[in-house]
Amino acid sequence: MAINEVLLKAVLEEIRPNLQADGGDMTYLGVTDDGVVKLELTGNCAGCPMSAVTLGMGIERILKEHVPGVTRVEAVNDDNAISDLYDEYAPF
Repeated sequence: MAINEVLLKAVLEEIRPNLQADGGDMTYLGVTDDGVVKLELTGNCAGCPMSAVTLGMGIERILKEHVPGVTRVEAVNDDNAISDLYDEYAPF
């Protein structure tokens, strides 16, 4: 299913002020054919211990609710390494 990137970007813009209120921000890097949205967290969000929660229970949840076809959100660090939220919190 193709993702409506106009809608995706609009929803991200609605989320952005919440990150900026805490001194952080995000950069949209793209979306894969299978619905994985790639974001880079910047400012105070970069390296924040709560960033995984922000991505998973915040940004990802909202995107899945409002943008058909979104399956997951992945953080891409400034060195372009992908951090999969599920690897960090996978069951034993």
